[in-house]
Amino acid sequence: MIIGLDVGGTHTDIVLVGENGLERKIKVPTNTSALFQTVLTGIEKITENIPYEKITHAVLSTTLTTNAIVRNKLSSAGMVVSGGPGIDPEIFRTNEHYFIVSGAIDHSGREIDPIDKNQIEEIARRLKSQGIRHVGVVGKFSARNPDHELAIGKILAPYFDKIFLGHRISGLLNFPRRIATTFLNASVYPIHKEFFEAVKSSLNQKGISIPIYILKADGGTMHFDASIDFPGQSVLSGPSASVMGSVAFAPEAGETLVMDIGGTTTDMAVLINQVPLLSPLGIEIGTYKTLIRALNSYSIGIGGDSVVRLEGNTLKIGPDRLGPAMAYGGSTPTPTDALFVLGKTHDESGDKNKSIQGIAPIAEKLGLTVEEAAFEIFDLACQDILTAAREMIERINRKPVYTIKELLTGYQLKPRHILVLGGPASYFAEHMEQISEFTVQRVPQWSVANAVGTALSRTTCEVTLFADTQKGIAMAPEESFSTPIKSNFTRKDALELGYDLLRQKALQSGANIDDLDLDVLENLEFNMVRGFRLTGKNIRIKLQIKPGLIHQYKMITDKIAAM
Repeated sequence: MIIGLDVGGTHTDIVLVGENGLERKIKVPTNTSALFQTVLTGIEKITENIPYEKITHAVLSTTLTTNAIVRNKLSSAGMVVSGGPGIDPEIFRTNEHYFIVSGAIDHSGREIDPIDKNQIEEIARRLKSQGIRHVGVVGKFSARNPDHELAIGKILAPYFDKIFLGHRISGLLNFPRRIATTFLNASVYPIHKEFFEAVKSSLNQKGISIPIYILKADGGTMHFDASIDFPGQSVLSGPSASVMGSVAFAPEAGETLVMDIGGTTTDMAVLINQVPLLSPLGIEIGTYKTLIRALNSYSIGIGGDSVVRLEGNTLKIGPDRLGPAMAYGGSTPTPTDALFVLGKTHDESGDKNKSIQGIAPIAEKLGLTVEEAAFEIFDLACQDILTAAREMIERINRKPVYTIKELLTGYQLKPRHILVLGGPASYFAEHMEQISEFTVQRVPQWSVANAVGTALSRTTCEVTLFADTQKGIAMAPEESFSTPIKSNFTRKDALELGYDLLRQKALQSGANIDDLDLDVLENLEFNMVRGFRLTGKNIRIKLQIKPGLIHQYKMITDKIAAM
């Protein structure tokens, strides 16, 4: 059996899945000030009276790092950046503790300016005196030659608790995005480390000794132990949980909109033939454009607990949430209160009379009955979500469409089917179909489908390999790997070497050998010519374990669908 746990803004969903399908499911309120306690409470309840030896592993999805970035609650971190000739790295400044240093590597990986050890040591002393404990280091072309980043990191190491090197965070050459990505990893590290240590120690105290994985933004998982070196990978894992929870239930052919309607937000994405779309460059979150690989998703501030207000005589919903619905003791009316008034929910723990009291003043100002006002609120929530979905499709169609498998050149999305999940899904699905051009279907076990997706997601990773036959070297900087090669080294040789590295990395990350769905993302070769003479070849190979579900998922999802 597998534990799947998804931390949402309102509730944390926990499931136990196994050979009988959905073995157990629960929800616990999310305590954002003590998130690890929320996680542990959920795990304790879901495993009650279950022999621990029957649980193979757990997969967690957390909003902790995402919330820290969005709310600008990042920990202080230092950044040491070397650029050399070209654009001034000052343009890409991330924070006040940002230092540009001498030293440069050119695009071919050749040193053109050495680093200054004394300069680095002076910066280290200054940062340490300011209380900085975590530092990111980025060189412009470190993906082609990481020597400078390694040397700077070695000089800094005695002064700090953790050093993040840009070439280890991403092997891509996008300098500004690599700076932002490295900075975010260094900045969210203390938050993720606290969460990591609390979960690990508490589970050990309870005698639960199982492998733990964390869901990444690309819909794949990584071993919890590995995540401590790449905390930025957990950003936006919530929306990816929604997508992965829908994949098995989407039509095998055609385009499907996925909508996870939660208490705080609605997360949206698109599937093409059951395959999620990908953000090819990386996450854009807050003011940061990153290289963190992610599924293409979009979130809006409309959910079951969004604030309902009047602006003049115009109804507005969200984007803020000021606590639970009035039916559950909240202070402001919400779409959930509208559902209580309309008799669409009969949760005995909620108080319909309080919902009526909350909506009554709105109804009076609009000249409507309470029931009519409640319907207007519910209808507007559905309309706003549908409008946002259409806008998302338009944005995607303005750019090339990437799935997690390939680039679909010239492809235009025209989805006509929606899969809805999340707590209020059953109430929204029917009405959204009535007022739109879409057919709308609820995902089986819609209230915890995101946790099911978390549990069933498989481990993913990537490897980028560069080979230079002129220099006689092949290297994968992210993996701290290099090896000499002969002048007759070919792309076929590079692919074989890349596949070996990818398999090793995946298994070290906790992948099951049955889940290694390997795929080529890039396979490029350039001739190097000097004096009208071919001097060698430059080869670039990028490989991935494709995001998807574990090999035994269908046995589980078929039983969930039949429940």
